[in-house]
Amino acid sequence: MKKGIALRTNKRCQRSILTIHGKLNFSRYVLRPKTKEDGKHLMEAEGRQVVVPLDIYLGLTKLPFKITVDAMLEVAFWAQNQCSYQAAEEAISKVLGVSINDDTVRAVANEVGSIVFANDCKEAEDAYNRLNSGALTLPNASKDGTLYIETDGAALNTRHKDKSGSTWRENKLGMVFSSDNIRYWHDKRGVKQHKITKREYVSYVGSVAEFRKHLFACAIRNGYGAYKQTVIISDGATWIRNMKEELFPDAQQILDYYHLCENVYTFAKHVFKMDESQYAPWAERICKELKASHSNEVIAEIKPLSKKASEKCPINLYSYISNNINNIDYAKYLKKGYFIGSGAIESGNKIVLQQRLKQTGMRWNTNSAQFLLTLKAKKQSDRWEQDVVLPVREYYRV
Repeated sequence: MKKGIALRTNKRCQRSILTIHGKLNFSRYVLRPKTKEDGKHLMEAEGRQVVVPLDIYLGLTKLPFKITVDAMLEVAFWAQNQCSYQAAEEAISKVLGVSINDDTVRAVANEVGSIVFANDCKEAEDAYNRLNSGALTLPNASKDGTLYIETDGAALNTRHKDKSGSTWRENKLGMVFSSDNIRYWHDKRGVKQHKITKREYVSYVGSVAEFRKHLFACAIRNGYGAYKQTVIISDGATWIRNMKEELFPDAQQILDYYHLCENVYTFAKHVFKMDESQYAPWAERICKELKASHSNEVIAEIKPLSKKASEKCPINLYSYISNNINNIDYAKYLKKGYFIGSGAIESGNKIVLQQRLKQTGMRWNTNSAQFLLTLKAKKQSDRWEQDVVLPVREYYRV
């Protein structure tokens, strides 16, 4: 506080603040500047005209909702954990015995999410800049095992139209995990099963240019450069191939086998005029040929058939396979023990995006969606304490 400012003790003031144990009512004396001139100096020095040393000491003057930081973190947790803000309000009331309306739940989630997202953006930008400046040093690839990077996109309905008049935006989801965090076992029929025990998600509603920075930072956090093998599994989109070449040049990109098979069946239906007796066995055979890494033979067979496909066929299978020819050696990948499907990231899209932000009738402000997706991704990545609780406490200095 600036020296030379005279204060006077005002009357006792009744206040309340929401905590995780309910509303806390309290009273204290308020200190105010004695003169308008002192008030002017106080505003210049402290940005306030009411000075309550205890409030400042406790950090209460910085809190936006008359609610403690612990309570804010609890509210944010339930906001991302439930299917709606209304459901979060009910859960908070039932579990904590605290009454807080759904509008405040949304506002608190936006506040906490914005702090966490800003930290993520800073870390992502820093990692990307260090890469481009040559200041980034990766560890020697001496660790046995594989680091997996998977990406996928899913549409999100917003309240804002783009230039084409559409309200839908694509949320890009990335997931990184390593072979160290995969548990294998055999079921009762002797079939090998697996479970990914630890993974990290990054979610971004926006451009590829920014999303790739977040994905790169996530890969760094999870050991990119330390493992002998890095594998990127995707649907074969051009932007993913370009991102791989720029950020992960040593990685083996794999075209999701099951996505490829879907395209094979779509192509076959349009070639054989929806005659299942013809398209089904042909598509099944082609998929088996591709899985056996007979891609050159498949391309040679598909090329003349492309002319027979209906004009309404949404996929140019010949170009699709040709563009991904270096990413479909499935026999080799399976021999090395690599995954060839992106089921994990598709499941992640259901958990991170669909279950929370794609309920019936939901439309989103883009920023609100981003902040909530950030919180949801942190919880599903088991990084709530380190990436949410600690940064928010640091932000409010408590």
